[in-house]
Amino acid sequence: MKKPVKYFVVDAFTESAFKGNQAAVCFLEKDHERDDSWLQLLAAEFDLPLTCFLTPITGSDPLHPQCFLLRWFTSVAEMDICGHGTLASAHTLLSNGLVGSSETVEFFTHSGILTAKKVDDCETKGSFLIEMNFPVITTCEYSSNDFSKFSKALNGATIVDVRGTTKDKLVFKPLKGATKSTSTDQIMVVLSSWEAVAELQPRTEDIMKCPGKVMIVTAPAPEGSAYDFCSRLFAPKLGLNEDSVCGSAHCALAHYWSLKLNKCDFIAYVASHRSGELKVHYDKAKQRVLLTGKAVTVMNGSVLV
Repeated sequence: MKKPVKYFVVDAFTESAFKGNQAAVCFLEKDHERDDSWLQLLAAEFDLPLTCFLTPITGSDPLHPQCFLLRWFTSVAEMDICGHGTLASAHTLLSNGLVGSSETVEFFTHSGILTAKKVDDCETKGSFLIEMNFPVITTCEYSSNDFSKFSKALNGATIVDVRGTTKDKLVFKPLKGATKSTSTDQIMVVLSSWEAVAELQPRTEDIMKCPGKVMIVTAPAPEGSAYDFCSRLFAPKLGLNEDSVCGSAHCALAHYWSLKLNKCDFIAYVASHRSGELKVHYDKAKQRVLLTGKAVTVMNGSVLV
């Protein structure tokens, strides 16, 4: 019998269970002989928005490693970047004492080295946030002024702007021994109002016909709101009709709203049915985005096969 694989199921970008975005975090050890096809099958078995696989990196403390190989899978494909999966992984390690006294974790991923650190929550005693350091995803003008296909996909919503994204500043290095990951090419559609985003009922079959693998829909917050902007994300091509709270989408949203609002610090709200929120800081000098949020562990167990 193969050695069991331990896992945790975590709700990310929320402080309440059954909110935010779900991820399974699985721990692989050296003697876990599972190939990529098994990883994909397990992700399909969990059938959550994302399944993460953590492997301690040789050379770190064997009892409390602080560096991990991190890979992300939807039920149908491996991803090259994921915010809520990284948050779920860091939360699992930090909240269960799996990195000893360290308050920082380093992940080696398809998107380079990503770090996550524990941050005290000044508002809630005994609680903590996690700040993640991600690469910015820059937005650019969409190549066409014909927004009709996007309007149809979004059920006739009034569109203010459409942007594409570019990864010119990202360096994607395939992980050793890994199959090619799926690029999350993004289209950002800006709607006329917060309500338009929150009340949107998209047409999944028409989103499938639009360019890009991911569609981000966003709008500014109304005057007087505690938030700066809201968003939702649809990715049926990746097996996710709607991703409840997509952290990595904010690597592009930070760039876009920084240009529009002339600021670098944001409180962002995700208007999905599960909802979620996060703090976002865009570091223009370093071209990095700091994503800060909370997470909650809802279950744990072992995979026996």
